[in-house]
Amino acid sequence: MPKDSKSNHKSDPQAGSERSRPILHQHAREIQPYGKLAKLSIALDESVCAEGAENLNQVLADTITLRDLYKKHHWQVAGHTFYQLHLLFDKHYEEQNELVDTIAERIQSLGAISLAMAADVAETTIIPRPPRGREEVPVQISRLLEAHEMVLKEARTMAKQAVDSGDDGTNDLLVSDVIRTNELQVWFISEHLVDVPLVHADAPATEKESFKSKSAGTR
Repeated sequence: MPKDSKSNHKSDPQAGSERSRPILHQHAREIQPYGKLAKLSIALDESVCAEGAENLNQVLADTITLRDLYKKHHWQVAGHTFYQLHLLFDKHYEEQNELVDTIAERIQSLGAISLAMAADVAETTIIPRPPRGREEVPVQISRLLEAHEMVLKEARTMAKQAVDSGDDGTNDLLVSDVIRTNELQVWFISEHLVDVPLVHADAPATEKESFKSKSAGTR
């Protein structure tokens, strides 16, 4: 090798590594715009796939919002039920997070594009935005129950549409995953709003009157 080549190679530490260097700052057109289908061979008409994807993207946006609402409450919960609810909220967050992935994958399998970014989710969801600050536990749970009901209402309606369209995969996802998961979570958090005594049992009225009469007789 000529002396000049050797000296140039030593003076340039990147010489000979061009192929292994990352190619940065790349830009190009989208390969598939949002709202457009890339038809896949799943034996469903394009119109059915489009309808299913549009419905599922709405459920996806609301599920992401509900998931994040659980994480917010997980961090901000307070009071004597802090430990139980701190754990329960996080458990429900993880279950909703699994739903997010399942819904998004179904949208992609229909040949469509799933929502992904927070700004797009915020523009699409029908679940009201909560305040940034901490709220009392009953308010936190009420918000969650209202959000669950919104998801369940739309999931039931969309499941029926999927049946009518012959989209069995979307119907199965909505019924077996979205509806059943949300119904179970509603049960778990609803029980925390039942007004029951914490220490002394609330005796029936007849027992209270009997106790009062006995107490008066002993005086």
